[in-house]
Amino acid sequence: MVSLPTFGWVVVGAFVAKTGWLSPQLNDQISRLSFKFGLPLMLFAGAAGVDYSDAITATYLLAGVLATLLVTLASWAYSAWRRHPARERGIFVQGAFRSNLAIMGLALCISAYGEQGAQLAALAVAVMTSLYNVLAVLVLNRTLGASAAMSDALLGVVRNPLIIGIAAGAALSLSGLPVPAIVQPASIWLSALFLPLMLICIGGAMKLSELRYSGPLAWESTFWRLVVAPVITVALALVLGVRGEPLGVLFLLVATPTAASGYIMVVAARGNGVLAANIIVLTTVLSAISLTIGLFLLSLFSVVGELGV
Repeated sequence: MVSLPTFGWVVVGAFVAKTGWLSPQLNDQISRLSFKFGLPLMLFAGAAGVDYSDAITATYLLAGVLATLLVTLASWAYSAWRRHPARERGIFVQGAFRSNLAIMGLALCISAYGEQGAQLAALAVAVMTSLYNVLAVLVLNRTLGASAAMSDALLGVVRNPLIIGIAAGAALSLSGLPVPAIVQPASIWLSALFLPLMLICIGGAMKLSELRYSGPLAWESTFWRLVVAPVITVALALVLGVRGEPLGVLFLLVATPTAASGYIMVVAARGNGVLAANIIVLTTVLSAISLTIGLFLLSLFSVVGELGV
């Protein structure tokens, strides 16, 4: 099962945090180390191995971008129709469109497709993470009256270690220079070390006790994140002719839980942090089921290529 190793590490993280072996301070230190060094190097290696002359690369990326914009607009319209409180609408919308593609999505792509999955995911992570940050600033400023400027969001994208790593890898690939022989084995070693660590940290940061306070809005946002957004993305990708591994990678990236960085942005904007946290925990817990069902259905119709064991 593709999702079992990924969510197994999340469960391990929740367990070690519960026993006190993983303190919040240690969790934070490991997360920072992985985010600043391990993941950027992994994504650099993946981006360096992508053939950017392949037309399918542009097609599945286009599908991901268009689907993200469509989910954002549709979830906003739904929230307005449901008459959600104005200050919570942006939190709902962000929970609906913002997936944890840089960590959980990448781990799932490697589990499903190995090196090819990492290469296909690298560029999508860069493009869609940038889009997520811009959209999050727009919806939160609109509903919370936050002071975050678009220039700050763009500067944050440029300074993001993950984006820097991917941009450097893409530049190396486009330059025509040979990729150093050490890059690929180093990438395999780093993925074996840092991805489990990051997944453990995700599990360790979850507060399952807060789920008792989850209201209808958190459950609705969870449904949008785990069901509506993947369905819209896959349908649009199929219309654009995306099939095989690119479609599988795109699904795995957009079907992941809501990204934890969304919580940080909500709190910084003085929004409802409890609601944002509940959406993250709910989507993380339930995505193990939704991802498995989604992969089964896509594999049943033979549109996502051969999955790893």
